[in-house]
Amino acid sequence: MAFVDQSQTNFGAGKRFRLILREAGVTRDMGGNEMSSLAVGIVDNIFMNALDTGSSDIHLQPERDQLRIRFRQDGVLHETGQLPPEQAANVIARLKLAAGMRIDEQREAQDGRIDMEYTGRRLSARASCIPCLNGEKMVMRLLDPQSMKVELPKLGMPEDVLMRWSRAIQVPYGLILVTGPTGSGKTSTLYASLNQLDSKRRNIVTVEDPIEYEYDHNIAQVQVTEKLTFPSVMRTFLRQDPDVMMVGEMRDPESLAIGIQAGLTGHLVLSTLHTNNAVETIGRMVDMDAEPYLIAGVLVAVLAQRLVRLNCPKCREMYTPDPEELEMLGVKPEEREGAKFVRGKGCADCKGTGFKGRIGVFELILGSPEFRFAIAKNVDFQELMVAARKQGYRTMLDDGKHKVLNGWTTPDEVLKAVYTQAVE
Repeated sequence: MAFVDQSQTNFGAGKRFRLILREAGVTRDMGGNEMSSLAVGIVDNIFMNALDTGSSDIHLQPERDQLRIRFRQDGVLHETGQLPPEQAANVIARLKLAAGMRIDEQREAQDGRIDMEYTGRRLSARASCIPCLNGEKMVMRLLDPQSMKVELPKLGMPEDVLMRWSRAIQVPYGLILVTGPTGSGKTSTLYASLNQLDSKRRNIVTVEDPIEYEYDHNIAQVQVTEKLTFPSVMRTFLRQDPDVMMVGEMRDPESLAIGIQAGLTGHLVLSTLHTNNAVETIGRMVDMDAEPYLIAGVLVAVLAQRLVRLNCPKCREMYTPDPEELEMLGVKPEEREGAKFVRGKGCADCKGTGFKGRIGVFELILGSPEFRFAIAKNVDFQELMVAARKQGYRTMLDDGKHKVLNGWTTPDEVLKAVYTQAVE
């Protein structure tokens, strides 16, 4: 059924859902006239459906004869409906207006932020619009403060990793990194970690792009812009007597250099990097022109993570997995005997996917004396791995295997998430 059919029933939705415009610090409802009432209803309906289904992103993709609507749920895109081209233009125009974009600009990419209220909750979306062959493609990342209020013990860390990570983030100074690709839950881990820190007695500042969750008390948050870049904000922070500095991402050598210097001069710096695993983080930092002896002096911990989908609790059932998958996962014959391999059959609750919700798989390296010594010597990857193993380091594949053997997810999910390790 086309998405537009559902929207016809949504004109009373304004009471439950409304778009909000911010102008010069003042907020007001974004209205809609009779001419655009159909587009108003469709836009409201798209957002409500996305929020009701727990989607993280909304994709509006223009094609020759339609505007295709897709939602990303638990990391996977699902087609949700279509709109005819004559309605698509009005829908995109309303979304651009809500995001503070220029509706007469259709030849350049634009970014913006959409504020909204749904059933009494304040939410927002990061919007990006780019001209394509058949029109403008719009992608919106939904930012829900409730989803960012996750607690550290609920992320899915193994008990020993949770205990060591909790201890690491309480150190007075140094550099702590969370690594992984886009969409692997790094920001959630950083937010959950900051919530563990005492913001009353410590000056905590963050620089982010975008700010996904607004803290209530005692934490100053800065949004990156063209003028306020990561390096410029970090330099200013250092003149504001910070105890803890959270940097959304170390994107360039300059940001990393300032972060390392801040960690060495008595500040605790938490940030993210894009690397395949925890050990590779050291090589990535060296590639970004960081001196090995400085990395060794400042590094407190590196946490690498991925997200895997959880088996649906309502339709999960026992099954026999593919032996080849188990072999790639490193499951030994003796481990297979007592294991409970489970997968979701597919039901209305999980929309036939067999999965509902996601959990992290983790690996953690601490800056132990042996590991720091190996970094300072600028040894290769294999020697760093040996030093990491001595402190009890286990890979994300090991953590994923544990979650499979306990029936939380399937071998296929883990192998897709930590593909590079599975190939090795």
